Amino acid sequence: MDVDSQPTMEETILVGDDLMIGPPSPVVPPEIASHVLRGVDLCDGILKNLFLCLQINDIEPFCQDELALYKQCAERRDKEIRNRLQESERKLGSSMPFEEAKERVTQLEKEVTSLDRHLILATGVEGMEGFRQRWSLHGRLTDTKKRLESLKQGIDSRK
Repeated sequence: MDVDSQPTMEETILVGDDLMIGPPSPVVPPEIASHVLRGVDLCDGILKNLFLCLQINDIEPFCQDELALYKQCAERRDKEIRNRLQESERKLGSSMPFEEAKERVTQLEKEVTSLDRHLILATGVEGMEGFRQRWSLHGRLTDTKKRLESLKQGIDSRK
């Protein structure tokens, strides 16, 4: 066999855990969910196709197209939701009564502290379960910090 006939790149097989490579999907607070999620493609049709493929084929390697499509859709969706969350917090900071905005800052700061503590505790959990906990908590912590920054920017824009 000559060198030219060998494949130039190894074939990659995705598995469900590959969906955990980037940050987890953001958590949307119920008080702003209707505004943030309006018009966002939630990827539910693609997810339904993925589950159907997994149900029919019973193993992931036969569902590579569905996994790849869902991963791409979820990444686009999550990026859009994160941008909308930050914009919503910025608008809230600039438009809600000042005392309510300060209370919201305090609430988000408490949430950051709580997530920080849970993340520290999760460092003691071993194996895949520990990884999943840390991955989820780190993503939520990062998103909450960005929301807090955006809220503070909105409050500062009043000055």
